[in-house]
Amino acid sequence: MAANVTVFPHGPLKIEGEFRLVDGAGAAWDLSGRTQIALCRCGHSANKPFCDGTHGRVGFQAGEKAR
Repeated sequence: MAANVTVFPHGPLKIEGEFRLVDGAGAAWDLSGRTQIALCRCGHSANKPFCDGTHGRVGFQAGEKAR
């Protein structure tokens, strides 16, 4: 499996490519063949672990840069 993860400043983690998403017990989410998802980083999404755009409304700030 190959995937690309993009860390958006003040936003979600976007995952693109071929990947699986599993919970802490190892159970996989049914992503219905999706090749792109956005994961919440702010902790305020009503649809965790997926991003629903709430980061913009709550003023989430995280601007990590690659080192």
